[in-house]
Amino acid sequence: MWDVIATLLERRMAGNGSPNRVSTVNMALGLATTAGMIIAAFSTIGKALLIFGVWALLSGAIQLAVAIRRRRTVGGQWPMVISGGQSVLAGATVAATSASATSSLSTVAGYSAFGAFWFLVSVIALSIRSRREKG
Repeated sequence: MWDVIATLLERRMAGNGSPNRVSTVNMALGLATTAGMIIAAFSTIGKALLIFGVWALLSGAIQLAVAIRRRRTVGGQWPMVISGGQSVLAGATVAATSASATSSLSTVAGYSAFGAFWFLVSVIALSIRSRREKG
């Protein structure tokens, strides 16, 4: 769900580069992850965490690259940079520890909470910037 929202926001607020290419890659990554999670649902929690971790790492890298690329033309990208960096680190950690006997789905809850927080901060920062430019 967050991928779809991020894709729609990117299309609306694209500053430069090719938003369609990034959106296509992001959508393909989301579809591949969905297929992987459906398969993992019939397997182990460790496999589901591995798929989730790889998704978080890759989608965070895409988010980080887009934010860095757009920081000069769009501005207000610091929450997106932080969120993308956090996603890369969390994804790598979740993937690396997915085979551990102590791994659990509770890690995903923490990741989701921080992701939702930074997403909200990003929307607020971009909304404030948009109002200042119009006003």
